[in-house]
Amino acid sequence: MDDFTPANYGLSATPEAELAQETNNELPRAVLRPGHHFLLDGTWRFAIDLDDIGLTEDWEQGYDYRLSAQWPGSIEEHLVAAHAGGPTAWQDKIVAWYEREFTLPEVAENKDRTLFQLTFGACGYETRVWLNGQLLTTIEGEAVHYGEYTSFTYELPEEHLRATNRLTVRIADTMDAETTRGKQESHVYKRGGIWYQTQSGAVRSVWLETVERNRLRSRVGVVSTIEDCLVRFNLTLRIHDAGDYLVRLQVFGTDGAAATAPLAVSDFPLPLAEGQHEQRLSLEVPGAEVWCPEHPHRYRLVAQLIDNTGYAAQIEARFGLRKIESRGRKVYLNNEPIYLDGILYQPGTATYAEMRRHMHAMKALGCNLVRVHIAGIDPRIYNLADELGLLLWVEVPSPHSSTPRSRENHRAELLRMLSLMETHPSIVIWSLYNEDWGAQDIATNPATRRYIVQMYHYMQLSHPQFLVIDNDGWHHISHQGQLKSDLLTAHLYTPDLGRWRELLDRLIHGEMQGTAAFPLVVGDPYFYRGQRPLLVSEWGGFGFSDYGGPQDAEARTNSIRDFKRELRARPIAGDVYTQATNIEDERNGLIGFHSGELEVPAGLLHSEPGQPG
Repeated sequence: MDDFTPANYGLSATPEAELAQETNNELPRAVLRPGHHFLLDGTWRFAIDLDDIGLTEDWEQGYDYRLSAQWPGSIEEHLVAAHAGGPTAWQDKIVAWYEREFTLPEVAENKDRTLFQLTFGACGYETRVWLNGQLLTTIEGEAVHYGEYTSFTYELPEEHLRATNRLTVRIADTMDAETTRGKQESHVYKRGGIWYQTQSGAVRSVWLETVERNRLRSRVGVVSTIEDCLVRFNLTLRIHDAGDYLVRLQVFGTDGAAATAPLAVSDFPLPLAEGQHEQRLSLEVPGAEVWCPEHPHRYRLVAQLIDNTGYAAQIEARFGLRKIESRGRKVYLNNEPIYLDGILYQPGTATYAEMRRHMHAMKALGCNLVRVHIAGIDPRIYNLADELGLLLWVEVPSPHSSTPRSRENHRAELLRMLSLMETHPSIVIWSLYNEDWGAQDIATNPATRRYIVQMYHYMQLSHPQFLVIDNDGWHHISHQGQLKSDLLTAHLYTPDLGRWRELLDRLIHGEMQGTAAFPLVVGDPYFYRGQRPLLVSEWGGFGFSDYGGPQDAEARTNSIRDFKRELRARPIAGDVYTQATNIEDERNGLIGFHSGELEVPAGLLHSEPGQPG
């Protein structure tokens, strides 16, 4: 039970043929820190709590587990593997318990300065964790962690640690439509068509590591002002010992040798009380190069928290300087107009190795933008997009009903995602909602619109490095004639080329009714005169019976070329083809799900030179 060998961090088990190339992967986070980590992946004891009696009967104090399960892996996979005549699926609520022992590793660090930290790459939707029967609370103070798409961390109390330790995890999920579910089925949307099976529970790795008591946490936000070669870093500091500290920021070239002098360095003295602190610090990087798809240039940040004895707790992150802007009819990247050649991507149960192949294939298709659709995803994919020069459009996994509680869950999910994802230059667009999912009353309920407008304004002020879409596809919000979205987007599905031309012409002429499935704008009257870039953010889907269109590869290829040509002949700022791979019942992919091989010619989605738009 003490095998600390690395494993896959994807949403499903790795095939044996891929295991060798998976074993040296980095942890699923953007920020690195020196020191050792110990993966707790592998075989755990496992039980399904059908009657939800484990808490009442104190299973965390000791329970006779009869089954085993592989972590990471979903509850759904574990049910199938261990059903033994019992249920293999769940329709309302599921509670599962996991347990294992681990030996406390020997560490060389000064024990007075360090502590053990336990991190779950993602787990949930509702997670409780016990160490030797003692309930843990996250660094944020949660006895119960909610959410299943982002990591969360516990500091292990020294008084509860032993030479051999017992770790117990209780995971619960329901079909509750008020939780952030993305495209997993719920009480509102049932599996089938564009709605998919649940993939919940222990879906990413869990690891133990030593960290300093006073440190910078593994999260760095980056906002750059490229005209002044200025970078603002948003840092999170965790302090146990109040005092006077110094934060030192150093910026190096990404490929610079360890002994290379930094391109920029600056010190910031900070008096810090015990607790967690958010701090913004700015640094000039003279002569800095920008990050863009053609030249994804990155720098290396070394950030240190130095105490009054001179001891430095350090983290590192790769970052790029880039600016994204919505101006008139066009999107500008680094002050240059760019047409967004996009594709919709739903990774589903893909392993990390498969997702890597998908990303390279989408680049080969000619895409400069990938819309990661309503899904949690292995964070290493963001690193890969940074490296490849692929722009990313990410979305908050949506609830399925519109209530005050669903909006609070949505807000909490957005804030969790932002805290861990704002390092990456590749991430340029965020959708708050998609096609009214979780905001079905957007056209009639002022409270729903107020919430979305509030979060749009929050993003503008706190995260200006992103473009933000209020509700993608239709039912954008107008307040006093101002669109509360940086892009005016429409989902247009038709297999008929003539109808396609008609819809595009209606769109560019500002017809808000009768273009998409529902009115494009709700709220106060809105008159489009080119104030915002237009994007056709979903189209095509050829081959999927619900969308129509050609079935064979050659006819599909020709249709995509014809439809794309019509897009570029008009003042449209970008488009997103549906979609990259097949997923469950939705059979409209252009890339082999397992192989990553293109099923259409390379470059098909790249705009031809000289086209307008």
